[in-house]
Amino acid sequence: MLKQKRKQSKDEDNDSSSRKRRKADLSKPVSFVSTATMTEPGSSRSSPEGAYDVFLSFRGEDTRKTFTDHLYAALDQAGIRAFRDDDELPRGEEISDHLLRAIQESKISIVVFSKGYASSRWCLNELVEILECKKRKTGQIVLPIFYDIDPSDVRKQNGSFAEAFVKHEERFEEKLVKEWRKALEEAGNLSGWNLNDMANGHEAKFIKEIIKDVLNKLDPKYLDVPELLVGMDRLSRNIFDFLSTATHDVRIVGIHGMPGIGKTTIAKVVFNQLRYRFEGSCFFSNINETSKQFNGLALLQEQLLHDILKQDVANINCVDRGKVLIKERLRRKRVLVVADDVTRQDQLNALMGERGWFGPGSRVIITTRDSSFLHKADQTYQIEELKPDESFQLFSWHALRDTKPAEDYIELSKDVVDYCGGIPLALEVMGACLSGKNRDGWKSVIDKLRRIPNRDIQGKLRISFDALDGEELQNAFLDIACFFIDRKKEYVAKVLGARCGYNPEVDLQTLHERSLIKVLGETVTMHDLLRDMGREVVREKSPKQPGERTRIWNQEDAWNVLEQQKGTDVVEGLALDVRASEAKSLSAGSFAEMKCLNLLQINGVHLTGSFKLLSKELMWICWLQCPLKYFPSDFTLDNLAVLDMQYSNLKELWKGKKILNRLKILNLSHSQHLIKTPNLHSSSLEKLILKGCSSLVEVHQSIENLTSLVFLNLKGCWRLKNLPERIGNVKSLKTLNISGCSQLEKLPERMGDMESLTKLLADGIENEQFLSSIGQLKHCRRLSLHGDSSTPPSSSLISTGVLNWKRWLPASFIEWISVKHLELSNSGLSDRATNCVDFSGLSALEKLDLTGNKFSRLPSGIGFLPKLTYLSVEGCKYLVSIPDLPSSLGHLFACDCKSLKRVRIPSEPKKGLFIKLDDSHSLEEFQGIEDLSNCFWYIRVDDRSHSPSKLLKSVVEVLFLSVSLSHKKKHTQLAHTLINV
Repeated sequence: MLKQKRKQSKDEDNDSSSRKRRKADLSKPVSFVSTATMTEPGSSRSSPEGAYDVFLSFRGEDTRKTFTDHLYAALDQAGIRAFRDDDELPRGEEISDHLLRAIQESKISIVVFSKGYASSRWCLNELVEILECKKRKTGQIVLPIFYDIDPSDVRKQNGSFAEAFVKHEERFEEKLVKEWRKALEEAGNLSGWNLNDMANGHEAKFIKEIIKDVLNKLDPKYLDVPELLVGMDRLSRNIFDFLSTATHDVRIVGIHGMPGIGKTTIAKVVFNQLRYRFEGSCFFSNINETSKQFNGLALLQEQLLHDILKQDVANINCVDRGKVLIKERLRRKRVLVVADDVTRQDQLNALMGERGWFGPGSRVIITTRDSSFLHKADQTYQIEELKPDESFQLFSWHALRDTKPAEDYIELSKDVVDYCGGIPLALEVMGACLSGKNRDGWKSVIDKLRRIPNRDIQGKLRISFDALDGEELQNAFLDIACFFIDRKKEYVAKVLGARCGYNPEVDLQTLHERSLIKVLGETVTMHDLLRDMGREVVREKSPKQPGERTRIWNQEDAWNVLEQQKGTDVVEGLALDVRASEAKSLSAGSFAEMKCLNLLQINGVHLTGSFKLLSKELMWICWLQCPLKYFPSDFTLDNLAVLDMQYSNLKELWKGKKILNRLKILNLSHSQHLIKTPNLHSSSLEKLILKGCSSLVEVHQSIENLTSLVFLNLKGCWRLKNLPERIGNVKSLKTLNISGCSQLEKLPERMGDMESLTKLLADGIENEQFLSSIGQLKHCRRLSLHGDSSTPPSSSLISTGVLNWKRWLPASFIEWISVKHLELSNSGLSDRATNCVDFSGLSALEKLDLTGNKFSRLPSGIGFLPKLTYLSVEGCKYLVSIPDLPSSLGHLFACDCKSLKRVRIPSEPKKGLFIKLDDSHSLEEFQGIEDLSNCFWYIRVDDRSHSPSKLLKSVVEVLFLSVSLSHKKKHTQLAHTLINV
């Protein structure tokens, strides 16, 4: 259906403001940033491909060709996929399905409130849908921007908004007008950005802060915090101010208080604000639970090194060795570390025993219930309970999505707040429990609260559990509380799905909405108080007889029940981990009476006797470090959904053929003695994980019968020489990881017909015949052929000799027309090798990683790649110049290029440009920088070992020359900012 175009403003705004030159401090590392208008792109009406990062809602006549255009360009340059609609809704038409999808699929909605926003019915309908979507979709963010208008005018419909509503009330039904008013009031109360309050009204700086905020919200390392933070502003600001002070000492801050009081939330807020200022950062989200695991302190040490160094770390088997590694690897790095929920001194000793372990200027935050662990802290902060008015505001928000409840709910809200005692967790959970209930429902809950002692937090939280609809939902919560905290969501969903008989996504979403679980990234987690409440629900059914409880998670209880054979048919799940214990042997007969056992974890247990005695209803088996060489043939596994046998002693999983049509995940990783994969027939298996099985020499031909397999991980199976030809029949396979399979001779020919195989990870494979066979993968989208940076050049992935490249790359490049991501880091590429190839044939290539190679000039053809947006040549120490880059390029990373002297900026970049050149201290010249007048660009040069060269002075001169020239061009708005980093 034809749509009328929004009316365009008759006059374009001209930038008449004068910009004063700012004196640059060239004794410090600097970044150069520019924002400018971009050519108006075509209409965004084409159907969206997948989810958007940001949906932009704005009044076209007010901001289309000024602020919103600049914001859209900056979002695009930063790699943020934004939806901007340029059409107006014809009179009487509802919002289209296309637009609804764009709103629903976006992670963030940015609403640009301008003086004319409320005069547009289109904008108001968009806003209503955005806020409705926010309520339905947990995790979606609405970010209001107040552009030349006061937030109170939006909330209360004053000023130009009042004038608009006078007309609306004459034309539209009262119900619709009330809906619009309510939406504006709600949006006006949300935390957002006000141009008049920031950067003295300078749009360029304002947009830069918005982009930083959006990136933080989209960044996987950005930690989720509550949408409404009450009573924490002053404390978080004090901590931020103390830690952000520029000093070279290592500063430690301690935060202590009772459970559920908000320690973790404040630590997350400060971490999000500070982390971008450091070379590396690490947030230990559940240090207490992780440390309780087998070798838990060493696992935490591995996490610290991995998060900060951004690379895989060898397994740490000894805590003392881990201490040495931390000191050696991090003592020169400026890092930010948060240790959340510390309960033992050895946790701190293992991770940050001395300040000297971290580099000058590092910052450490410790949260704990026990202030005695904070004796080394420079500052300590105790978190008190919320004040009554703060409690009222927080509860009202979670119960009614408004900080001020309706008149008839005020007294009821005060009753609940009084019983919750100023504890944020209790207020949040009770609010979520009451959300959507009528007054009678509220009164019923309050009656229950009155019967619970004031200090009984768990009792109050229990009400939210009792309010869950249906036994299946309650069981899902209890299963997570007892067995699946800090597990991957996909893993948990497969087990719960087997238990309940349907897709559990809705249940997980409901638990998340009720604030009973959190889904952080891909991990399911839960607050300690809620975990303990759930476990108490189970325990109270049989306080003195663990064998008569539905779930047994306590290690001592589990061991006693099995050793004394006191299990009953009531038991549905049991978890036992004896990897750190001397006593490991148990009889299979201990399970004889547990006929209804679905969930079983027996890490390190040596089970003897007949396995026929185990339940035939098992759906999850987690048996890490299983000592058996073969799985018993009498073990019934027909109902199994997840079999997790990592670090086992198995040589073969079982002898003969097995048909397991309910199995979803099979994980045999790091089973060092496994020689071949099982003869398995399954129509449901989706993931087969064999990472680090160093003795594996055969993948069984039965793999063709895994008709639902989408993920196969053989990383580190270095003895494996061949893959079965029949693997080509697995039409569902999407990802194959064979990195480190150094003896693999070639890929089976039939793999070339696998249209679904879009991701191949084959790092560290030197075999020339194998490399030649890659060319047949015509449908591959991501191809990773990284070398090993720790090996000498002679044993790197691709020989520096010319012959290997001549034999496989030219032919392969012709076939790789679908490859979007190509990763060739640390591959030993020299000038002799790169002279033989032309990259221009990779017409679909978007990302190229050439990190750590030995050429002095880039391989030819890169300048002709029409879709290339990302190029990394970091650590290419012999690279002298970077010429002729394509105009599509958005990101160039050339840090630590010791010989790099010249960089030519792409002419007329299409989407803006981000360049990072840290520690490339031979730089002398940027060519083409004076032509960057029609895009957003950012150049960072941070040289920590040398004083800035004449390059910086020349760039500054060109930068400000560009600024002055741009003001002479009509209809051009250009702003440059010089920033100390």
